Amino acid sequence: MTTAPAAPAPYWSDGQVTLYHGDMREILPALGTVDLVLADPPYAETALAWDRWPDGWPTIAAEVTRSMWCFGSMRMFLARHGEFAAAGWKLSQDIVWEKHNGSGFAADRFKRVHEHALHWYRGDWSGVHHDTPRIPGADPTDRYQRRPRAADRTAHAGSIAAAPPRPKDGTRLARS
Repeated sequence: MTTAPAAPAPYWSDGQVTLYHGDMREILPALGTVDLVLADPPYAETALAWDRWPDGWPTIAAEVTRSMWCFGSMRMFLARHGEFAAAGWKLSQDIVWEKHNGSGFAADRFKRVHEHALHWYRGDWSGVHHDTPRIPGADPTDRYQRRPRAADRTAHAGSIAAAPPRPKDGTRLARS
């Protein structure tokens, strides 16, 4: 009879969020079900010894959560899309993390000053946590804060009957 590994000590916790640091292939099976996995795996894009793709990790994450944010490059996500799909992950949205200095391992390409962070989910979209990040202030570029007259609507920007009402609390959606 095999027993589950002992849960590792948290790297950091404040009572609302608990972070673990290490190889997720070792940590996740010991935790059981979790609300979210935040992953920044090696992208396997260089000849550096540490830059090796951890085989099977999208499946291991899928066994413990329905929601995951993963940092990576577009090259990594395109090359590994089959592993995410095979584990049942569906793409929800992406954000761009703009770095101050960036990195560049090649002299014949643009200096990489950003990374992508993609949100993946499993199951029905309605079962995923939907708190929308909002920040103070009205967004003058948000054409949806004003309701255009019917005559001003184009086929592309027409009304969407199922769209939730936008709060009128002096906030706007956070930028991606």
